[in-house]
Amino acid sequence: MKLYLYTILILILVMINHGSCDSTIHVGHRVSLAIPLEYNDGFIGRAFLMDYGDDTKQIEPSFRVALSTEANKGKYSCSLEVFLGDVKVWNSGHYSKFYTSDVCFLELTEDGDLQLKGPKNRIGWRTGTSGQGVERLQILRTGNLVLLDVLNQIKWQSFNFPTDVMLWGQRLDVSTWLTSFPRNTSSFYTFEILYNKVALFLNSGRLKYSYWEFKPSKNRNITFVELGSKGLELFDDKHKKMAQIIASWKVQPVRFLALGNRTGNLGIYFYSPTTRKFEASFQALNTTCDLPLACKPYGICTFSNSCSCIRLLTKKNHEVSDCNQRVPSCFCGGGTTQVKMLELNDVVTVLKDAPKRINVTKTTCANLCLNDCKCVAALHSYGDYGDPSSEQCSLFQLVAGIKQVEKGLGLSYIVKVPKGTSYHHNNPSVKKWVLIVVGVVDGLIIILVLGGLVYYLVHKRRNNLQGTNNDT
Repeated sequence: MKLYLYTILILILVMINHGSCDSTIHVGHRVSLAIPLEYNDGFIGRAFLMDYGDDTKQIEPSFRVALSTEANKGKYSCSLEVFLGDVKVWNSGHYSKFYTSDVCFLELTEDGDLQLKGPKNRIGWRTGTSGQGVERLQILRTGNLVLLDVLNQIKWQSFNFPTDVMLWGQRLDVSTWLTSFPRNTSSFYTFEILYNKVALFLNSGRLKYSYWEFKPSKNRNITFVELGSKGLELFDDKHKKMAQIIASWKVQPVRFLALGNRTGNLGIYFYSPTTRKFEASFQALNTTCDLPLACKPYGICTFSNSCSCIRLLTKKNHEVSDCNQRVPSCFCGGGTTQVKMLELNDVVTVLKDAPKRINVTKTTCANLCLNDCKCVAALHSYGDYGDPSSEQCSLFQLVAGIKQVEKGLGLSYIVKVPKGTSYHHNNPSVKKWVLIVVGVVDGLIIILVLGGLVYYLVHKRRNNLQGTNNDT
């Protein structure tokens, strides 16, 4: 309650000192936001400074601009943010947070530079527009936050610095991207505009693997993409629309496209007047197991959309590991005598774009990964109808996105583990172990159903016998 009242107090003070929200801030304007003296995990203080439209008179939410402070890893960050209703669609601290204490200032200086400052005028973020004739900061009806001169020419705009959201009317050129950062992991997601496709990527350090893509037909090159009322439109070098990702909902117009921080899924959203919420009219991935981080590393996403860990038994202490608990993150330095390859049948990885070899047997594929200390897993496929000449081998430096698939597809996922580990005291085949572990959830469901059926039949038979005896 104390935390909540403190946040409300900040907002009230800002509104009293600076008046009601408007769509414009002029040069010389300065706003301050107090920061708590003590750290409170989960704290968010937010002062809305500008808006476009009036939510009380509109059916759909409007854009608002806020100066915000947020508790993060023991410190407080300060940022300038744009909201569509309650959805954050742009943030000055998306890629690099500005940490400060005591107070945070937002100032549009007399020479036209928009700055975030801390105590002693320490600058934490700026637009770098000094001396360009900037007259005011304004939020447009598209949600684009802009700095304008006296002739209404744009000197800086938030649309040129995309975060994890793309708004209606916003354009992204080739070699630009959206980025989202899931919590509790160093990996992150990107939605990238490439010459031949738009694609989703999982990034981990210097490693990058795609897990979804959309390509124009006839190998045509992309120059830029733009979010229209019906979906994401792809244009060529003549500014001609050549392809489109169409949103399925056709009644309400598209408002924004977002790359999910938690899942890495790409969605296109519209506003529903019925539910008064933003809802997805398109999602790139429609099942949980197609997400790259649906499970932990060395975890398998099963048909029931549950996670089942690849558990390893060590000969030394007979302890069973939980997912990657006993698996080193790097195998370099130990030599091939310290590791081995274990095959997991009827599972694959959703990750793509790994180095690939063709006409390679399963044994050779495993050995290629075994002899490369950076390789941690390999995916072998027999190709069409088991044709040996079409066998393929992909080598991965990251174990993630593993999911269960139907039997008989000719796919084998082979992981590298330390020697001295197995799946059982008697070291049964990996195939047998995978069937047991991957099917544990589905198997339990089947057992419960069959058990209930047997109980029902036995109970019914007993009742019938009792009824017959009573009649006699």
